[in-house]
Amino acid sequence: MSKTILSINAGSSSVKLSLYRTSKDDPTPKALADIQISGLTSPPPLLTYKRREQSVHKNKKLKEDNIKNQKDAFSYMLDELVNDAELKEVSKQEDISVTCHRVVHGGDFDHPKILNEDTYHRIEALTDLAPLHNASALEIIKFCIAALPSALNIAVFDSQFHQTIPEHIRTYPISPSIARSNKLRKYGFHGISYSFITRSVAAYLRKPAEQTSLILLHLGSGASACAVKEGKSLNTSMGLTPLSGLPGATRSGNVDPSLVFHYAANVGKLSPASTGDLHISRAEEILNKEAGWKALTGTTDFGAIAAAVENGGHGEEVERKRLAFNIFVERVCGFVGNYYVGLGGKVDALVFAGGIGEKSALLRQRVADQVQCLGFGVDLESNKKEEKGVVWDIGIKGARHRTLVCETDEQFEMARICVEEKEFVE
Repeated sequence: MSKTILSINAGSSSVKLSLYRTSKDDPTPKALADIQISGLTSPPPLLTYKRREQSVHKNKKLKEDNIKNQKDAFSYMLDELVNDAELKEVSKQEDISVTCHRVVHGGDFDHPKILNEDTYHRIEALTDLAPLHNASALEIIKFCIAALPSALNIAVFDSQFHQTIPEHIRTYPISPSIARSNKLRKYGFHGISYSFITRSVAAYLRKPAEQTSLILLHLGSGASACAVKEGKSLNTSMGLTPLSGLPGATRSGNVDPSLVFHYAANVGKLSPASTGDLHISRAEEILNKEAGWKALTGTTDFGAIAAAVENGGHGEEVERKRLAFNIFVERVCGFVGNYYVGLGGKVDALVFAGGIGEKSALLRQRVADQVQCLGFGVDLESNKKEEKGVVWDIGIKGARHRTLVCETDEQFEMARICVEEKEFVE
């Protein structure tokens, strides 16, 4: 029997949906459609829709009054899919068999969970630790349960990939009893992406995943690094929350913990953005939403930052963008060196992924140049080519280790993970 799976990826500024078909004879999810609305935090919202290989809409501007949040975006896109006469597999909402939701923070969950009242409340309790993502995911989950009563709703957690991190790496040097009672430890995120990248790169290298060790860089508006040892997460840059580690579009990444108390006087108070269900302190708001390269340059567009660096020039604006670029490169290289040592130098490849990792040739070149002493390097021509495929090689010939780029696909990975859990699709 065939199943139609809807993968839902709700971010802080966008919502992405991917529709797949799977059958008992061929369980690999087959893509039917991809649709997303971006620009929720910087209107107007933009719609992009691809049915199979056909582009239906690309960056179509939508009315701001109709789409104010992630739930509105999801509802709009669901109607778009159902009302598309060319998408015959989904002519009504009841044709959707399974919905799988990306949930950033899953606490101690180490595999996907069917969304029932208990699971919902356990995710809700973690919202304060991932306020930019868990809250929006829960809004859509609540809407889905009501709008698609015949569908099986499943949560797939970004943190589940990192449950293999050893105790001495995931433990913070604080009171063990307080850490246990408050569940304070490193969890790690971007795990759905890292799961996809690990499998895809292992296949590209023609090695079993369990024999593959990698340094992975998921670089986007939210950025992180991960050390994979023999197919499993050994370490990652994000911690208790997605804030730690690398800087991002609006996140500070690692800073001295006492910095925020010198930054402003009211950091312990609740932010005006807090709600009855979501409690955000001014400290969390400053470091999550008012930092990163937006604070340094005035823009969240890393492409514009990289272009300013590449084009050269002088002036305060260019210098600020150059500083932000150099900070990002330096922080990324720090984690590459750390994880290289953690893996004992036994590394099959350094892999760039995420919007910045896939698109910024300059960023890849600068990082590879700085970690050349470890045996990595990029070929200038290969690095600038726009490749087609999931994984491609940009490494210089004769280098000790491979340097690759992977076009990650979180929605596909979510669908694949759900298919592998037999109880969800049989």
